[in-house]
Amino acid sequence: MFRSSSLCPLTFVAFSFAVLFQSQLITRSLNPCLEVTPGTTYKCMELNLSGIPPDIPTSTQSLDLSFNPLEILTSNYFSSVSALKFLDLTRCHIQKIEDNAFVGLWKLSVLILTANPLHFLGPRAFHDLVSLQRLIAVETKLSSLNKLPIGHLTSLQDLNLSNNYIDSLKLPKYFSHLIFLRFLSLQANKISSISVGDLDALSSYNLTLLLSKNDIKYIEVNAFLGLHIQEISLRGCFESSTVMQASLQNLTGLHVKSLVLGEYRNMKKLKTFSKSILDALCHMYLQEITLISIGDVIFNTGDLFPCLNNISSVRLVDTYTEDVSNFPENSSIRYLEFKNCKFKEVPSVRLSSLKELRSLRITRTKRLVEFEADFQGLQKLETLDLSENRLTADLCWICLRNGVPNLKYMNLSFNYRISLVTECHALPKLEKLDLQHTTLSGTGEYPVFLCLVNLIYLDISYTGTNIKSECSFCGLNSLLVLKMAGNTFENNKLVNILKNLTNLQILDISNCRLQSLSLDSLGSLRELRELNISHNKLLGLHSEAYAQLQALTILDFHSNQLAIFTEKDLENFPRSLKSLYLSRNPFDCSCENLNFLQWAKQKRNPLQHPESMFCHSPMHLRDVRLMDFDLSSCHVSTTTVATSVSISMVLVLSLILVYKYYFHLYYMAVLLSGRRRSTENDNVYDAFVIYSSKDQEWVKRELEETLEAGVPRFRLCFFYRDFIPGVPIITNIVQEGFQSSRKVIAVVSSHFLDSRWCNFELEVAQSWQLLDSNASMILIVLEGVDKAVVQRKLGVFRYLRRNTYLVWKDLELNRHMFLRHLRSALLDGKTWTEEELRLMLTG
Repeated sequence: MFRSSSLCPLTFVAFSFAVLFQSQLITRSLNPCLEVTPGTTYKCMELNLSGIPPDIPTSTQSLDLSFNPLEILTSNYFSSVSALKFLDLTRCHIQKIEDNAFVGLWKLSVLILTANPLHFLGPRAFHDLVSLQRLIAVETKLSSLNKLPIGHLTSLQDLNLSNNYIDSLKLPKYFSHLIFLRFLSLQANKISSISVGDLDALSSYNLTLLLSKNDIKYIEVNAFLGLHIQEISLRGCFESSTVMQASLQNLTGLHVKSLVLGEYRNMKKLKTFSKSILDALCHMYLQEITLISIGDVIFNTGDLFPCLNNISSVRLVDTYTEDVSNFPENSSIRYLEFKNCKFKEVPSVRLSSLKELRSLRITRTKRLVEFEADFQGLQKLETLDLSENRLTADLCWICLRNGVPNLKYMNLSFNYRISLVTECHALPKLEKLDLQHTTLSGTGEYPVFLCLVNLIYLDISYTGTNIKSECSFCGLNSLLVLKMAGNTFENNKLVNILKNLTNLQILDISNCRLQSLSLDSLGSLRELRELNISHNKLLGLHSEAYAQLQALTILDFHSNQLAIFTEKDLENFPRSLKSLYLSRNPFDCSCENLNFLQWAKQKRNPLQHPESMFCHSPMHLRDVRLMDFDLSSCHVSTTTVATSVSISMVLVLSLILVYKYYFHLYYMAVLLSGRRRSTENDNVYDAFVIYSSKDQEWVKRELEETLEAGVPRFRLCFFYRDFIPGVPIITNIVQEGFQSSRKVIAVVSSHFLDSRWCNFELEVAQSWQLLDSNASMILIVLEGVDKAVVQRKLGVFRYLRRNTYLVWKDLELNRHMFLRHLRSALLDGKTWTEEELRLMLTG
């Protein structure tokens, strides 16, 4: 404030009281959208918006405007967010998209228009979308492909037009320009016939074409002749077996890698199904066939062949198949999958005739409970997947070795129980073994993996394993990945059981109830790159265990009981570390751990999810983000001690004390008198502003003009305008300033801190807070202010729950957030008169 006197700051005994409160800054966003990633990702769902919110920054790359009544997209509609890459307009009641509606969005790669009744699309509606790769226009009431102006979108890869009213598969000529198109969905439209020439415009050989849920009654002969398609889906397309058989016969000449046929569980049309329907497959160039829900009469695979024997990949999904016939010796099947069928046991013997079989998958079969590994001569089988069944079996390594000697991948995960025994006749070429979420017997007590010398991947997570034997993983000298989350170790301690896994690169021992590690438990894992030890009960980092892991790049230590880091812990971190997870630990943020707190802020780049790192102690800092902790609060300022005393110095000091004592009595008397009368007067101002006269230009521009002329409108008290002439300055400060205002705004700058009058007024304000429990302050710290000085001047008052602490920076985004927080603080506790409401509404 405007003063030229040489007054010193007043000090009070009350400032020595130990008043500590929880520090928590409450912000009330005026922007209704959810800011997922600052500056780039926003979700504005179901906010009844009629346009793009003005507070959405131009740097936004992902914007979700779904479920808002936008109705019409006019020209340049998205010009304010030209950096968009993802735009979701699901169910926005859009009826009309005018020319150039998306102009400027040349970076946009994904556009979602699902469930909008598009009655009108301008010929240039999608102009400028040169980078668009994915367009989803599901359920938009589109009746014709000719009405979709997308011929210039040459980068388009994915076009989803499902659930519309398109009645013809005749592709417009512009499809010849879509050379990168890989996925075209016309599912659930009104296509009833396919004629010769309908697909002539296709220019991509790698296209996946979905025609499911169309009521196809007729396919003309040679309609697909010479076409090369990656995949075609015809599920739920035929009303009878006769129509299906005739249509498939007319697919002769089609080159397709994968063909999907069948129905849906809740929409079955076919009453009967016979193997004659699939005879037409013998006249196609087909590599893979998927049959889904093809009726209730296919109980045996013999009903589906012989045509399927010439196809290399066969998938049967959701069928009633419960038995397997012997396959012909000359079968070409290399990949065979049964999913959700009716097997009660694995048909090992009958499948042994498939001499070319490379991969066998029998999954999600609830009745499958038995597995006898009696395969015979499947020399080429490399993958055996029996996951998500209800198997209870004793695994016979020697049986598998005799029947499938070249097996490389075996998946028995998500079953009931598997017993493993110690045999030295295991599968010599097995590389990957997945047993997760299946109760295991024998593991942890005996070296059941002893002869799996080539195993590189082992997952025994959540298998009820209790590791007791130090030789539990003996023999796995080639292992690169070991996942064993959700198990336990004897005495909840990790000892030297991994010593032979010298090539291990990835180790997951999360959620294993670990309480401690032995110093040599990880010492031999010199090649380890990723270590997940999260969700345990480790009280210390045990950094000595990691000191030799010089290849370690990822260490996940989150959700443990780690409170402090010692200097030794910090020194022993591998220098190769690139990702460090320490969140959800009960950190001690007392000043005794200042080294760790400083290190945490300096190492912010390797730290992952630092926003989830919170202080747990001391009590007044509980739930404060560790990254928001003020390090300067731990630096104790030293008082200057006089080295010599002279008569002149004593005299000067005495005069200063007398001077300070005089003003102390004077303003305390006024303060107390104002306190007695405070209950009789209503607040006239929303806030009393104290500041240095050298900052008056900033105050007028950023406070007076913005707050008193904006919406909502606030009334502020300024000394140059609102003080009563002729009244003592202290009386004006107390009665016209503090007593007549709900809050006090202190504009703290370098000039403010240098001004003795400003410091005097600040001390008056702090004293007023001690006397009036309803009084609150808004502290605005300008750029360039020494934080240590601010900490010393403001003391504990910056931590009072009823105070607001704001930092102003001369940047557009920061200025916007600053004004939002300032208005939110001024609105707290404000009551509106009828006159104020009328002025705010008319303004």
